[in-house]
Amino acid sequence: MITALATIFVFGLIVFIHELGHFITAKLSGMRVDEFAIGFGPILVKKQYGETLYSIRCIPLGGFNKIAGMTPDEPLDEGSFYNKPAYKKLIVISAGAIFNFLLAIVIYFGLNATVGTMVSTDKPIIGSVVTGGAADLGKLQGGDIILSIDNQPISKWSEISERLKGTANHGVTVVVERKGETVESTVIPKLEKDTPKLGIYQSYETIPHSIGESFVLAVQKTGYIIGAMVDGLREMVVGKEQAEVSGPVGISHMAGSIAQQGFAPLLSFAALLSINLGVINLLPLPVLDGGHLIIILIEAITRRKLPAKALMYIQMVGIALLVTIFVYATAKDIIQLL
Repeated sequence: MITALATIFVFGLIVFIHELGHFITAKLSGMRVDEFAIGFGPILVKKQYGETLYSIRCIPLGGFNKIAGMTPDEPLDEGSFYNKPAYKKLIVISAGAIFNFLLAIVIYFGLNATVGTMVSTDKPIIGSVVTGGAADLGKLQGGDIILSIDNQPISKWSEISERLKGTANHGVTVVVERKGETVESTVIPKLEKDTPKLGIYQSYETIPHSIGESFVLAVQKTGYIIGAMVDGLREMVVGKEQAEVSGPVGISHMAGSIAQQGFAPLLSFAALLSINLGVINLLPLPVLDGGHLIIILIEAITRRKLPAKALMYIQMVGIALLVTIFVYATAKDIIQLL
């Protein structure tokens, strides 16, 4: 249940904000938006306000908005996207990613101003345990202080992985301090990505910030993550880094695990995914926002509209590419979970 709710919250929030960016800028640019929907699938509730149909659909994982005249084969009028100046089309298409970046700044600002900056500590204190993980099955709890693993003393968090080497699927004795008492438990570490894991998270300490500091830090963190993602994608393209992708299954699993640590970590995860969605959508690939931006720029420079058939082929290639990546990522996630 926690995983399902966390997944709906994270996906719903970041996709909704992305589409809201397109919606607001389209309206301000004089484009006609025929429908703005929250969710996907069959309509549960709908209401017509002016030229736009607002709807809530049964699958609460994001949303979409239908802007009139996105392709030349549709009936065109003065409210059509296709008939608007290039600069307006560029604003509308890029607004989705920009709103994702703004969402991350808002989330980080809110967390900085209320919770403070969470800094992981190297103390061997369990922040939380993964439901169904090795520690959970071994009755370990958040707040436990790990004293030893198989009679080897633990004084800091970084020593835990060293003590677990070669223990995958074998019982180890873990001694912890819990509310002033010493508790001994037998735990069977699980092998994850060739590394034995207990299924535990570090504890965090918080550093408070003023309103001004909170905003500056939020902007800096968002900018840093954008830069890191761009560098990572560039290194993948040139072959310096192995391509690591996660589909909905993997992200859902991560969201569920992080939600167990509390709402603040889940918000931080949502901010990270929002930045990720923004960066990915700006890639110059067909179907993605970045691909639309390239087409708009080409048409603006050449002052010629691309033929409808060429646009159709471009979209078909983009859809095929995205489906391939989706299937690969989903299969990879399922194999890792199994």
